[in-house]
Amino acid sequence: MVSVEMSSTSGNRGQSGVIVTHPNRSKPVAQATRATVIVLLLVTATLILIVTIGGWSTLDGDIPILLAWALIYLLMAYYTARWSRGVLPMAAALALLLLVFAIVAAPSWFERDKAGFAAPTLNAGLLGVLTLVIVPVQILLIAFTMRGFSQGWNVELEQLDPNADPDALTGSA
Repeated sequence: MVSVEMSSTSGNRGQSGVIVTHPNRSKPVAQATRATVIVLLLVTATLILIVTIGGWSTLDGDIPILLAWALIYLLMAYYTARWSRGVLPMAAALALLLLVFAIVAAPSWFERDKAGFAAPTLNAGLLGVLTLVIVPVQILLIAFTMRGFSQGWNVELEQLDPNADPDALTGSA
């Protein structure tokens, strides 16, 4: 008896004598995709924090938003590490939004590298380069999150435990 169903509360998780396995999670390609998504999320959170701290004096009201964005990326990395497939489309959507913000924001850091502007903590040119680095990282993050979403991390197989008591499975005592 083998059944394939979505990961939900309607499954027979509590039934004795049944082993629930996730066959797609043991595939090397799924493990590599998961690790890549986690690394990309952590790299993005680090880049956001570096740009936020480096430009603290010039970012005005954007600081809470950037700190929240970095925290959300760290939380998504945590849930991705726990094989939560549901966080992947959210990560892709936020990556697309951050991609647009980074493309728009990078030129302003390079313009700030001239006389007459308030100097950020880090060199404005460096902050511009780091903001531009966010762009390809987000493109990769979108690609790998969509790849991970299509790999079916949530597929469960219920198999009979070979060591289980046959009477426990049929319900007869």
